[in-house]
Amino acid sequence: MRLLLIDHDPRYRALVRHHVTCRWPAADVVTWNPVRHGPLAPEFLAQGYDAVLLDHASPPGTGFGWLDDLGARPGFAPIVFFAPDDEIGTRERAIEAGAFDTFDREAIDNTRFVDALARASSAQLEARAAWRGSPEGRDAPTFGAAHLRGYRRIRELARGSVSDLYLAESEEAGALVVLKLTHVLRKANGIDQSFDRFLQEYEIVRRLRHPNVVRIHDLGVMDDFAFIVMEYFAGGDLRRRMRAPLTLRAALGYTLEIARALAAVHEAGVRHRDLKPGNVMVRDDGSLALIDFGLAKHEALAFEITDTGMIFGTPHYMSPEQGHGQVTDERSDLYSLGVMLYEMLTRSKPYDADNPMAIIYLHAKAPVPRLPRELAVAQPIIDRLMAKEPDGRFASASEAATILEMALEEMGGE
Repeated sequence: MRLLLIDHDPRYRALVRHHVTCRWPAADVVTWNPVRHGPLAPEFLAQGYDAVLLDHASPPGTGFGWLDDLGARPGFAPIVFFAPDDEIGTRERAIEAGAFDTFDREAIDNTRFVDALARASSAQLEARAAWRGSPEGRDAPTFGAAHLRGYRRIRELARGSVSDLYLAESEEAGALVVLKLTHVLRKANGIDQSFDRFLQEYEIVRRLRHPNVVRIHDLGVMDDFAFIVMEYFAGGDLRRRMRAPLTLRAALGYTLEIARALAAVHEAGVRHRDLKPGNVMVRDDGSLALIDFGLAKHEALAFEITDTGMIFGTPHYMSPEQGHGQVTDERSDLYSLGVMLYEMLTRSKPYDADNPMAIIYLHAKAPVPRLPRELAVAQPIIDRLMAKEPDGRFASASEAATILEMALEEMGGE
C-alpha cells in the first residue's frame, strides 16, 4: 500500500498513519505539507500511489478547493477525503467533487477506512491497467525515440544537440521528475568511455543522500540512449533567484549550501567541473540543490587550446587552470563558487569580454575583483575562493564551508 497524505498538521498525519499501518504495517505513506510546499503541480496525477488522502483542514479553509482541483484531473488517483463532518450534504458535496470516499476527520471509523483504502487500491490498479492499454497510455512512456516504462511524458522542456530534457511523472518516485535523454556514442568495441564515466559519476551521486545534492531516481542505458531521471524543481534555478537583489547574508547562506554540497560530492570522488547558477536549483522550501555532475566532460563548451588538453565548462565560471586545459582538482570547483558569490553580491560577473578566450585570459591574468565598500566583509572569502593559483584557495570545500559558517555567525542578526 502506497499513499500520498496531504496535510500540514504532524499530529494528524501521525493519527492517519496509525490507522493505515494497523492494517498494512509496511505501508509507504508519503506526506505533502501544503502550507510549506504549496499546491501540487497541475500536471501531477499521483499515478504512483494507490490513493491520495486529503485533509479538509489543510491548508485551513481550502480543503474543498483542493478537492475540486484534484478531483477534476483526468486520471488522478482515488481521493479519500477527511471532511469537516459526516453530514449527508457534506458527503454528497465531496463525492460530486471527485472524492472516492469521505470520513469525518474527527472520528475516523477504522474498519470502514481500511476497507475504503483497499477498494481504492483495486480501483487504481484497474484504472492504470486500462490506461496503459489506451492510445494515450501506450504513447505516454515515449520520449523521442526511447520508450521508458513507468514514466508518463508530460512535455519537452528543452532540446539540445547532445541531449533532450522532458518533464515526466514517475510511478516509482511518485513525483514529477526531469528525464534527461542523451544519445549514446558507440565505438566498434562498445559504448564510448565518456559515457561509461558519465554513468559512473551519476551512480556515485545517486548514492549520496545530501540535502543540497539533487536526488537521482534512476539512470541507465536503453537501446541507443543514456538516461538520467532526477528531481524536478518547479522553482527553477539560482539564476532566476538572482534576478532580484540578494542580501549579503542570503548570498553567503547560498554559498554555504553549495560548499556543503561540494564537500559531499568531492568526498565521494566526483568533481563538478561546470559549477554555475544554472546548475544550482531552488526547492520549494528555498533550499538549494546541486545538479549536473561531470556533464562538462561530454557536452559543455569544449575546444582545444593546447596539444595536451581540452577545456570544458562555462568560461565566465572557469578557474584559470581549467580555462587553459591544465590539470584540475577539487579547488577548481571552489574558484567557480567564488565567481558565483561575487555575482550574487554585485549582480555582475567578475570578468567579461567579447569572446570566450578573452574571458579565459582575464580569469588567469586579471586581479581578483574587489567588492563595493559595503560588502567588504566578504572580500577575504572572495580572495581565497578566487585565488589565481589553487594553492592560494581553501584546501577543500569543507574548509570553505567552515569559514562561511563563521562569517554568518559573526554577522549575527544583520
